[in-house]
Amino acid sequence: MRVGVSWLAEVTDVADGATAEDVAAVLVRVGLEEEGLHGGDVSGPVVVGRVLSAEPEPQKNGKTIHWCSVDVGEEEPRGIVCGAQNFGAGDLVVVSLPGAVLPGGFAIAARKTYGHVSDGMICSTAELGLGEDSDGIIVLAELLGAAADGAAPGDDAKALLGLDDRVVEVNVTPDRGYCLSVRGLGREHAHGRGLDVATAFRDPLAGVRVPSAPGERDVVLADEGPVDGRPGASRFTARTVCGVDPSRPSPWWLRRRLVQAGMRPVSLAVDVTNYVMLLVGQPLHAYDAARLDGALVVRRARAGERLTTLDGVERALHPEDLVIADGAEGARAVGLAGVMGGASTEVTAATRDVVLEAACFDPVSVARTARRHRLPSEASRRFERGVDDAMAAAASQLAVDLLVEHGGGTAEDGLTDVGGPAERPVVSLPVREPARLVGVDYAPERVRALLEQVGCAVSGGPGAPDALAGTAAAGTGPAVGAWSVEPPSWRPDLQQAADLVEEVARLDGYDRIPSVLPRAVPGTAGGVVAGGGLTARRRAVRSVARALAEAGLVEVASYPFVSPERADALGLPDGDERRRALRVANPLREEEPLLRTSLLATLVDVLRRNVGRGADDVALFELGSVALPAADRAPSPRPGVDRRPTAEEEAAVRASVPHQPLHVAALLVGARTPRDWEGRGRSADARDAVELALLVGEVLGVPLAAVAEADRPPFHPGRCAALRVAGGPAAGAVVGHAGELAPRAVTALEVPARSVALELDLDVLLGALPGPPRPGALATYPVVKQDVALVVDASVPAADVEAALRRGAGPLLEECRLVDVYVGEQVGEGRRSLAFSLRFRAADRTLTGAEVAQAREAAVAAAGEATGAVLRGS
Repeated sequence: MRVGVSWLAEVTDVADGATAEDVAAVLVRVGLEEEGLHGGDVSGPVVVGRVLSAEPEPQKNGKTIHWCSVDVGEEEPRGIVCGAQNFGAGDLVVVSLPGAVLPGGFAIAARKTYGHVSDGMICSTAELGLGEDSDGIIVLAELLGAAADGAAPGDDAKALLGLDDRVVEVNVTPDRGYCLSVRGLGREHAHGRGLDVATAFRDPLAGVRVPSAPGERDVVLADEGPVDGRPGASRFTARTVCGVDPSRPSPWWLRRRLVQAGMRPVSLAVDVTNYVMLLVGQPLHAYDAARLDGALVVRRARAGERLTTLDGVERALHPEDLVIADGAEGARAVGLAGVMGGASTEVTAATRDVVLEAACFDPVSVARTARRHRLPSEASRRFERGVDDAMAAAASQLAVDLLVEHGGGTAEDGLTDVGGPAERPVVSLPVREPARLVGVDYAPERVRALLEQVGCAVSGGPGAPDALAGTAAAGTGPAVGAWSVEPPSWRPDLQQAADLVEEVARLDGYDRIPSVLPRAVPGTAGGVVAGGGLTARRRAVRSVARALAEAGLVEVASYPFVSPERADALGLPDGDERRRALRVANPLREEEPLLRTSLLATLVDVLRRNVGRGADDVALFELGSVALPAADRAPSPRPGVDRRPTAEEEAAVRASVPHQPLHVAALLVGARTPRDWEGRGRSADARDAVELALLVGEVLGVPLAAVAEADRPPFHPGRCAALRVAGGPAAGAVVGHAGELAPRAVTALEVPARSVALELDLDVLLGALPGPPRPGALATYPVVKQDVALVVDASVPAADVEAALRRGAGPLLEECRLVDVYVGEQVGEGRRSLAFSLRFRAADRTLTGAEVAQAREAAVAAAGEATGAVLRGS
């Protein structure tokens, strides 16, 4: 919400000399968030000038400029070149003289152009930041009307046009919709300064006289399909103003305030409705009375019904959409209630009779319609947050008065008012509740005074029955009383005692709430003590991230939702569990409604974005969860929000939550080792992905073995390795895959050729953690090295041979490492030779040759039994 300081000062007491920064600080003090400060960026001499002469001078390029003599209140007129055509001698204009600086840092100086020295600039609205250009430069008589009569050459144009008025922009949270108006911000400003609202705040609706006679326009609330049991409209008012002159423009002050608020002036009728909405927070809509047929009917949309809205888009309506209709029994929809009007009854340049609608629509219904049609509007933004249903008639009267005053119309004597303000809830607030929730010992008199400042009617108090606590009945002491609080109509968010406590804390000052660190107490999960630092799991995850970053990768977080087509792009076969994805009920984007089942499915988007922006060498990784629903998963129930879910409902919700393991994935493309000055370098390949996967296991202390030629889309079948746990209780478990992406997947995903990737299930690895490492004794006895070359079938994984050697060698084996692979005539077709380096050592003695030979022979025998390996040359 944007508001000029001068406009805010009309409804509340702004301190003398207060700057926009001061006003913003006051609003922040009561919980609003400052978004920015605008305007006030015109400096230097900007004055009123009178055009003494304007000589046209055609140019070779076909353009005609004017060489003007302009009186700016100095002894001699100034010569200024101007290309606009909408002014003449005698007009008062706005002139920025040399030394002035206009919005955007545009500095004005005398300069030679078109054969003249232009000693300043005659300004347009766009050049001064006052809005879009209309027909050229500003002619004050046309812009200001009668307000320009007293202007004279040399007067300060900044003050005349409000160029020195700064605008404060604040972010309004969803529960405080009343602040989407100058009226609401005025109240909050008075609260922030600690002033008495009764005297410091001037309600724009105070003193508005609303007709008591019924109006001529019939209105029918025929909502036969309420959403969630709530009617779509609780109140609907209509007024008619006849004989409005469509040629009359909106007054300058009104247009200026619309521009300051970020809205574009359109026409008198539309500008008036927008102005009243900004002033008091009540959205209004103007209809062309001549294009309406009979009564206005508020109903739900019918099957197959369509409506062209004011933005020119024809929309297929949903049965839950609330519409305004006219004609026999509301046959024709003429607007989406609370969202946007229809083109068929739009106010045009020919409209003379205007029907004004001021209504109160259900927030949930409006919000669903706006999102369903992707049609957010200023009106829906306010209705979604709750509009003061007591002000509809008075807000409509404000608009009627403006149309009559500035459009020359005549208002009908009566008011059509169907429905009415809802009954205000009465909330019971125990006297001790603010102190209990906030931790500040508020005096009862202070609590009552603050609630009355908000506008609440407060009765009862200390000594009155405590409706919420019931402590006397519980035997814990006597009740200390409660207030009965009736919130004002403009605060529909105040529904329970906690809401009132929040108001007390906010207005008394958040800075008064003490900062108290929680006490560390024993937890319930595994004896973990609160405040004891990171858990072992969290430390392990951070170690993985640190290791990958140190390996040259960059950590990213990708958008966790995917489109249904992504599974096809990855090449996942039918029946693959990764195709079984959950669909989100209300996705942020309709094109991506599924929860990801693989990190690579979303990480490729980050890779593609970086490559598209010119990055040739990219190495990314992500740590995140995936959702893997079971095949027999029950649908998620949707308990009501009017009560706490039952134990059965809660159990059903928890049972429907899918398994969400933590994964780590990486993608690499381009150079792994950049070229040096000699031209040496290396591109990333499948070996790098496997190496990084093994690094993850090494960091966690869970040894992994890479088994080549795995078949796991989206990886290349011949360049993919499965990663298995090499030892411990989880030995043999496949925890992920690494390798090069398949060419078909590369094409479908639009990533560079030869991209390599890995994805591991960290939950399995974290479950196999060996526990806290214990430092071992330093080796003081010599190591004995032995090499062994074994011939096996080419289909036997080297990791299986290594595992068998480790088992057979026993505890004396310190290290077993593959050092060579040979394929050729010497070992035969379909066979290969694997050479391993073995290191033996004992902790308490120097090994003898016999001990080493026995351990080596046992290792070879175990490998032969497990894999059919034989010693090369034997």
